[in-house]
Amino acid sequence: MSSTELSADPTSPLDTPVVADEAARPPLKLDVTIETVSTCQRRVKVSIPRDDINRFHDEAIGELMPSAMLPGFRPGRAPRSLVGSRFKSELSDQIRTKLLTEAMTQAAEQEKLSPISEPDLDIGAVSLPEDGPMTFEFSIEVRPEFEMPEWKGLSINRPTRQIEESDVDEAVANLLRERSRLAPHEGAPALGDMIVADLRVLNGDTLLSEASELSIVVRPKLSFADAELKGFDTLVKSATIGSKVTAQVTVSTEAAVEDLRGKKVTVELTVLEIKKLEMPELSPELLDELGGFETPEALRAAVKLQLENQIEWHRRRQVRQQVASALTASATWDLPPALLRRQSQRELERSILELRRSGFDDDSIRRHVNELRQTVMASTSRSLKEHFILERIAEGESISDSAADYDEEIRAIAAQSGESPRRVRASLEKRGLMDVLRNQIIERKTLDRVTENAKFTNTPFEFPKTDVEAVDHAVCGAFVGAEEIPEATHAEAGEIRSPARR
Repeated sequence: MSSTELSADPTSPLDTPVVADEAARPPLKLDVTIETVSTCQRRVKVSIPRDDINRFHDEAIGELMPSAMLPGFRPGRAPRSLVGSRFKSELSDQIRTKLLTEAMTQAAEQEKLSPISEPDLDIGAVSLPEDGPMTFEFSIEVRPEFEMPEWKGLSINRPTRQIEESDVDEAVANLLRERSRLAPHEGAPALGDMIVADLRVLNGDTLLSEASELSIVVRPKLSFADAELKGFDTLVKSATIGSKVTAQVTVSTEAAVEDLRGKKVTVELTVLEIKKLEMPELSPELLDELGGFETPEALRAAVKLQLENQIEWHRRRQVRQQVASALTASATWDLPPALLRRQSQRELERSILELRRSGFDDDSIRRHVNELRQTVMASTSRSLKEHFILERIAEGESISDSAADYDEEIRAIAAQSGESPRRVRASLEKRGLMDVLRNQIIERKTLDRVTENAKFTNTPFEFPKTDVEAVDHAVCGAFVGAEEIPEATHAEAGEIRSPARR
């Protein structure tokens, strides 16, 4: 079964394990009819013949006989016919459940279905008839069938860059800026200053959303979860404490509230405070606070390693985008909107995990996730198509995951987040994200196989400049996908600690 989405409920008919005595049963003589509703949707009708029903009925009575207690009989001594009559209702439910479990599993294998979600079946509406076959229908989403593109010998541009001392200087300066003291300022805010403001978003006279005391760094763009305000630095350049500034933004076409998509709404900010950033000195105390570093050189070495990890992320992202573009160029098949909506949150969570693993700070992650949220359906469609193709390549190349792969991924996330590997694993398991990690592992290994067979041209890489300030707020009042972006905390010695926004 594909792991595109969260694993199905372990009690669902398609996933219930067959016990040893059931495995020895002969297969059911099923009559299966499949209707193709769309690329990924199938309507399946299954008919189980009377002979199989009777066989399951006899087995169920045989299992019950040794423990059946009826008045006038010692346990296990009551006649089969009397046991069948006395426990008819219980036996009927048990037989129906076993038949459904085995029939759906066998139908999936027999018809070579590759489910990507749980079947849509109303079990309560299925009855065990007194005579004749047992018939039921269900809908299911399956992996699409498609012609595989040629994936060997792709021509790919690969961004490369040697980390220079100037790169480390700039990164250390950014770290110090994040640790700057915020001093009250009476004048207008300049680029890089911070304002604290109350936010209101209006559609005409209707209040859509609001937030109190948002801390916002002044940058050219202000990114929301479902909109972007360009020229933010110009908008507030003459603001003073107590003043109000307004601007119009266009709600994303993929915002959570459909009626507001593509509409212009008014953003209203009331400035409560203006703060200047006063850069700190790189003192022994600050070195310790940043991650237990004993010398500035140790900090610079850690920063350089983090920059190399970030370049690797950008390299993999750009290579992946080129591979995905080549692989999905002929993938004109559509995916069900319901699948895209469900999978959009998985896509956001996958992006956060990858960014965490590569050492990006919370501000960078927030900017990327806000950007992704505004085009989440289109990007999810591309990612799913890419996933299905990579999955087929993985199967053909016998690429699989191992326990060591999970340990390596979890160690990498832990090293960047500051949590212990044990706590990271527990958190992923609790949030149901181990399947996301599995997909990440398989896709990364498959991409490595694709790139091993590719032709590369090295191209220069420049670190992107930060001109966007992102806030965790949706102007329309509702989020698409995960609402919270977890912050890195509790760093261990030798790791650069990411400060909370303050």
